[in-house]
Amino acid sequence: MAKDLKGKELPAGIRQRKNGKYEGRVQYENERYSVYADSLPELKTKMTELRYRLEHGGFVAKNRMTVKEWFETWMEEYKKNQVKVGTIIAYTNYYNFYVDKYIGKRKMVDIRGEHIQRVYNGMLRDGLAVSTIKIISAVLNGCFKQAVKNGIIERNPVILATIPRQSETKARRVFSVQEQETFMKYAEESYLYNLFALAIRTGMRSGEIRGLKFSDIDRKNGVIHIVRTLKYEGGNQGFFEDTPKTKTSKRDIPLTQDMIDIIENQSKRNSQEVIFINAYIFRMDDDRPISRERLQAEINRILKKIHGAGIEFEYFTPHCFRHTFATRAIENGMKPQTLKAILGHSTLAMTMDLYSHVLPTTKAEEMELIANAF
Repeated sequence: MAKDLKGKELPAGIRQRKNGKYEGRVQYENERYSVYADSLPELKTKMTELRYRLEHGGFVAKNRMTVKEWFETWMEEYKKNQVKVGTIIAYTNYYNFYVDKYIGKRKMVDIRGEHIQRVYNGMLRDGLAVSTIKIISAVLNGCFKQAVKNGIIERNPVILATIPRQSETKARRVFSVQEQETFMKYAEESYLYNLFALAIRTGMRSGEIRGLKFSDIDRKNGVIHIVRTLKYEGGNQGFFEDTPKTKTSKRDIPLTQDMIDIIENQSKRNSQEVIFINAYIFRMDDDRPISRERLQAEINRILKKIHGAGIEFEYFTPHCFRHTFATRAIENGMKPQTLKAILGHSTLAMTMDLYSHVLPTTKAEEMELIANAF
């Protein structure tokens, strides 16, 4: 009978390696299978699960397990009960769209650093931003790191690859004051005018403002509660509500009188004699939620009107409202810590980064303030 590193006898089929990890062996139909864990209780649980999967046909030997098979196992067994529904969907989409075609059919034990590198390089060729590649890299790292813990592979290949550098970072699209006035003027007749007006005054993300409900408007305390984000997934999922992007994204935004006026105008537009507290403030005429695509389509329609009037106006996405709010706030002297709280940034560094995108005239004004200090 095997003994642990301290000389204590271990149950049959279990041994302790020199690195301290425990190995459990299970025999089924004249073949031996191994699982690994950092503690005996964890190992015994894994051995029980392994026996069940072997007997019920749910086990794939590690030397035959593909990346796709392990990714699906990792998502189901390790991530499903740890992260938000939206995160599960995002991880799965990232894998299906960008990773599977490169390494999905390869066996886990055959994956090396250069295979992961090809995934990164392929994504860069496909036009993905480095920020997106970094997210996918983090997903892959978690997936392969767990595979190492489970004894499926000996080493994590993700740490051997290097995320490519992007030669040029695309500047954030921010309205100038003139552009802001022009867009809102041409959007006056739009069914989403009030959404645009509130977005540019609050810096809310697209999913946050589309998922905003009357119950979130707290007039007593003078705040808007940001407690959800509206998402959409094809197939049987459809629209669904998820928690905000990060812990700090769940926040309160001070409610001003002009925001109250905008919300009341929207209520009148919805022809609501009675306000249903759990209804979305902004929605389609048939009461369906507004999708991200609908929002972008309406922006594009207004841009077409602006271009038709002979005015040059660069294309933008709904996130431009958020950057424009932040820029106006900075221009008018809002403190970084206050802006961080309103935007729901997880770190002050993210907020401070916005200062590098403040319009040139504001930079010049700021320089004049310190000119006499030298």
